Amino acid sequence: RVAVVGAGVSGLTATKCCLDEGLKPTCFEQSRDIGGLWRYTEHIEAGRPSLYPSVISNTSKEMSAFSDFPYPEDFPVFLPNAQLLDYLRRYAERFCLWEHIRFGTTVVSIQKRPDFATTGQWDVVTEADGKQTSHIFDAIMVCSGNFSEPSLPLHCFPGIEKFQGQYFHSRQYKHPDVFQGKRVLVVGMGNSGVDIAVEASRVATKVTVCTGRGAWVFSRVFDHGYPWDMVFNTRLMSLIRNSLPGPLSWGLINYRVNQRFKHENYGLQPEKSCLVREPVLNDELPSYILTGRITIKPGVKEFKDNSVVFHNCPEEEPIDIIVFCTGYNISFPFLEEAVVKVENKHASLYKYVFPTHLQRPTLAVLGLIKPLGAIMPVTEMQARWVTRVFKGLCRLPPQSVMEKEVNEKKKNQVRWFGLSFDEVLKTDCLVYMDKLASFIGAKPNLLGLLCRDPRLALSVFFGPCTPYQYRLGGPGRWEGARQAILTQWDRTLKPTRTRVPAGSSSPCPSLLTVMGFLLLLAAVVFGF
Repeated sequence: RVAVVGAGVSGLTATKCCLDEGLKPTCFEQSRDIGGLWRYTEHIEAGRPSLYPSVISNTSKEMSAFSDFPYPEDFPVFLPNAQLLDYLRRYAERFCLWEHIRFGTTVVSIQKRPDFATTGQWDVVTEADGKQTSHIFDAIMVCSGNFSEPSLPLHCFPGIEKFQGQYFHSRQYKHPDVFQGKRVLVVGMGNSGVDIAVEASRVATKVTVCTGRGAWVFSRVFDHGYPWDMVFNTRLMSLIRNSLPGPLSWGLINYRVNQRFKHENYGLQPEKSCLVREPVLNDELPSYILTGRITIKPGVKEFKDNSVVFHNCPEEEPIDIIVFCTGYNISFPFLEEAVVKVENKHASLYKYVFPTHLQRPTLAVLGLIKPLGAIMPVTEMQARWVTRVFKGLCRLPPQSVMEKEVNEKKKNQVRWFGLSFDEVLKTDCLVYMDKLASFIGAKPNLLGLLCRDPRLALSVFFGPCTPYQYRLGGPGRWEGARQAILTQWDRTLKPTRTRVPAGSSSPCPSLLTVMGFLLLLAAVVFGF
């Protein structure tokens, strides 16, 4: 018996993977519906993520699909939140997940049973309609997300107590009319901060975004009009990124992201361009800066009654409203602190999933990661691995080995990505997925594919690394995976290629077959 906490993206795929492995899941969802982050509500609900109605996915539908359930071909390439929620409903319906979800049920506490060292079992207390119930479960999958508890470090902003205007965290934002005729300051330059700044600039008198570190700005529309992640996240590109010496690899990326526009000229250049930053996905920011709708400034030095002073900028700038886009804290209020250790706003977890110190590996945290790519297939792969660990089909390394890897990863990523409270959660999506897939025997065998099915092998290596690749073989093999891969560009371009002139070319990126064979064979021979 497995308790799944939360019925968002992670909770749904966790429930499904439990069923696939013959486990008995019970999914507890405190609200009255599925969807988690992707279910929009006009009012902010305590303990739940909150999004604004204009939110659109930053990853394309083919890269964001669950690995055995492609999106409908008529869905747009990047999905408004309502359509992504519709996809989740279809997923729940297709795999009969509804009957395993208990809505309106809050998980109050999860504690080890007295005989945990031998059984690995947990005491779980839930509450529904004011009544508490106790349960015993053999394993726990924590899928509660990390977008519910806003981080608002006001002590880091001198003078904020003097400020006479309005300020709030981005979690409270819903509609831009609050900015009508106002002078707006957005603190922070993540995806939410830039989205809010762009929306505010359409009605506000002035919008300023302040950032101490800058950011690379990607457009959803990438080379030749294709989705950014279908071009960026390929096995060939990953091989290049991870084979070249670090400075050379990231020098090439810096050059590439500056081809669209020179970030330095827009005030966006990261402070240390040799360090990788999570890119901001926004199609409008550069043009809004160019037309004066948005101004980029350095970090805040001090707030005054009705103004702000920025670092290296002596003059005060008048403002009426501040939006703090300062991220979220990681919080598991139903767990004892000793179960999942959270330090400096990150949890120490092996492969971002398992606590390293438990005597029995019967508790896992899903979705507590920020891949440079889509989150949905990542959480699904985590769930596939976790359920097989629960069944005893996969084994974890000794505690000392896991702790050593966790500590090394923290050090390496702080050095690699730069210092920021959530940077240690970020990882290369494809490398991470391949690692987990290798644990369960689902990583694509390129040499075998090249011998058996050259066309498919070329698509797997040169094309986008869509999640269907992890259903070609091994546990959970899906008969439709090959066809899904070979038709992924058809589904991508179906909703946009709505007018096709006579004599037009093929909609899909071409592959240079002979060179493709040689490169793929070389990659396999040299150990990719």
